[in-house]
Amino acid sequence: MRTERIVFQKWTADDLRLALAIWGDPRVTRLVADLGNPSEEQAVERLEREIANQEKYGVQYWPIFLHSGEHLGCCGLRPYHPTVFEIGAHILPQHWGQGYATEALQCVVAFAFDTLRATALFARHNPHNHGSGRIVLKLGFRYTHDEYMQQTGLNHPCYLLTEQDRGRCYPV
Repeated sequence: MRTERIVFQKWTADDLRLALAIWGDPRVTRLVADLGNPSEEQAVERLEREIANQEKYGVQYWPIFLHSGEHLGCCGLRPYHPTVFEIGAHILPQHWGQGYATEALQCVVAFAFDTLRATALFARHNPHNHGSGRIVLKLGFRYTHDEYMQQTGLNHPCYLLTEQDRGRCYPV
């Protein structure tokens, strides 16, 4: 997959350095709903899980890059329910606020509905991550509930996007 500025790739076992850049950075992990304190062990486990998800389900939080090859982070899908995927993006701090997450997520939304024939997409974010909240609403997701996440000890806002909601916008 690719967008005007972004190229998606697949994780491989040789990508530990890239995985550590994302899941080993406390500035990133403190804002992610299901990650705890960053560590090399956590990054290895997450990398292995992403590779396994690609093999089993054909999806992962794919590593993303600028066309120049500069690493931006990752964005993608993971199984949530049989025809529902959870969507998300983990962007490296030096690239925050430049629209990369929105651009990458728009591409993943299209892939999920047009290629995978998903019935819906689920998203959640750390309640302190206001940028992610604005993005999911911009993409047309509807707030559904809060969900307690043991990793953060917080209730995280949760959202759903159906094919019918796709393209609609809600107040930010």
